[in-house]
Amino acid sequence: MDAAPDTSGFYENLPLQDRFAVLADPGAYAPLPDDWHLGVADVENSTGAVADGRYKTVNMVGGAVISAQINGMRERIFPFVFGGDGAGFACAPGQIARAGRALAAVRCWAREEFSLTLRVALVPVRDIRAAGHDVAVARYRVSPGAEYAMFSGGGLSWAEGQMKQGLYALPEAAPGTVPDLTGLSCRWSDMAARNGTILSLVVLPEGRAGPAFARLAARILGIADRLDRGGHPVPAQGPRNRWPNPGNRLEAHASRAGRSLMRRRLSLLGRTLPAWFLFRSGIRLGRFDPRHYAAMTGANADYRKFDDGLKMTLDSDRATVSALRDLLDRARADGVARYGMCEQDAAMMTCIVPSPLRDDHVHFIDGAAGGYTAAAAALKRG
Repeated sequence: MDAAPDTSGFYENLPLQDRFAVLADPGAYAPLPDDWHLGVADVENSTGAVADGRYKTVNMVGGAVISAQINGMRERIFPFVFGGDGAGFACAPGQIARAGRALAAVRCWAREEFSLTLRVALVPVRDIRAAGHDVAVARYRVSPGAEYAMFSGGGLSWAEGQMKQGLYALPEAAPGTVPDLTGLSCRWSDMAARNGTILSLVVLPEGRAGPAFARLAARILGIADRLDRGGHPVPAQGPRNRWPNPGNRLEAHASRAGRSLMRRRLSLLGRTLPAWFLFRSGIRLGRFDPRHYAAMTGANADYRKFDDGLKMTLDSDRATVSALRDLLDRARADGVARYGMCEQDAAMMTCIVPSPLRDDHVHFIDGAAGGYTAAAAALKRG
């Protein structure tokens, strides 16, 4: 009997796409191997947490799912996507057990640190296809130093639905289990809208819209491209940095590893003060160039993505919001797509920085007052 083929290098061997518009075409995606798994996670009742003013915490937990996987994969690249109140990723057969332990650890940490319930699951790609769905991925190079995965086929959404029904659940981690969240932070200030509003937009295909949804996505991107810098919410020179940084408490929760929260907060205040001075003054320190780092922060930001649909966080003017709403209302009436929007005054950022001396740091963008969670809730209301 022949040995099963080694699929562990599937993702890293995919071609890198440099143009985001190309990703509206389903032909830009490659199907995941059958022996891979999808990991999914989301914060239960995230809408309620947002209503309580805890959206930055919800975003931090979603970022923690990816951070724990990055640290567990030990420098091996893999596809992942940030969803605001959760995340999704795919892993090769040799990484499944490690991925499950990391998911369970983040679930334990979210409960013990923030009293948030994080639902998690690992779903075999074979099961997704047996249910009539597919999972395909593409690699998008957002800058010379960073890339993000895009997902299509409906399989990720199906896996999330199964998770919410309590299927494919993982064993509980022991109380006190702490995930490795090295590099997870949220030190930048929120970014105020420059053009009028920060628009969080979630657009999902209705049924098997196929080519019609691809054409719709291309039209949405065309409208967004008319905005200054395509609606990118992060200033070209990078976001503002202030001290004490607004994410000090959350970063302390992520990095204290069972130690005193207050002591960790004080330690971070001391460590971030010199960094604040460098960003404020622009002075280089050795190999660290604060102006270059800040500019790369904006260049590496994931303000738009395909995640079994199209999600965008745009710095938009009123005319563009109206044009998008008119287009999407017609698409909904035609049975092509359903959508949700959330308008707010600012965008926020959650970051994973393996090293400040490299350009591969990644930055997850969302609206600062509900964002993708509120947009998804509006979508559910129809």
